[in-house]
Amino acid sequence: ALLIALIGGRIIPSFTRNWLVRENPGRLPAPFGQLDKGALVLSAAALIAWIVLPAHPATGVAMIAAGLANLARQTRWAGERTAGEALVLILHLAFLFVPLGFLLAGAGALMPDAVSPAAGMHAFGAGAVGAMVLAVMMRATLGHTGQALTMGRGSKIVFACLIASAAVRIAAALAPQGPGGLMILAGLLWSAAFLGFGLVFGRALIAPRR
Repeated sequence: ALLIALIGGRIIPSFTRNWLVRENPGRLPAPFGQLDKGALVLSAAALIAWIVLPAHPATGVAMIAAGLANLARQTRWAGERTAGEALVLILHLAFLFVPLGFLLAGAGALMPDAVSPAAGMHAFGAGAVGAMVLAVMMRATLGHTGQALTMGRGSKIVFACLIASAAVRIAAALAPQGPGGLMILAGLLWSAAFLGFGLVFGRALIAPRR
């Protein structure tokens, strides 16, 4: 989670800036600054507290503060201006799971009877890690195989399956009646996302570079 907060906070504004300068001039992402540094320090401290004292109220407060700080960072990256290119937009969607994970983990520490402590873990794991890995894999594959940096219909379906899987997995952790069939649905969507990636990009990965 901390690596995504750090590296995502570097590459997402950079890729967004490059695309906006070329395709949609106007407001650009703010440069890496004091807010980013403060959010990362707070995130590291909160995550350490979450490891050592996961159920302590102070941990819950720190996690929620880190979530809000990362959300504030992301509002400065002009993500709402990238709707014209899904390959850039998905990076912003993937990063959203970072503040969501902090907020859910914090709520789980403060209100364990209302919010399952597992919800934050799944927001980080299935959401932030899964979505960011898939988003960067797509971009890297296109770039390094000599293809245009744009998403086709198949790529959009693949990423939609991943986002849906993470959302269902979090919902399963929060469901008051238990996960039930949500676990199976989340697993099927997750499998479909990465199988779909192989089907959409596999040929380009083994063929000669364009």
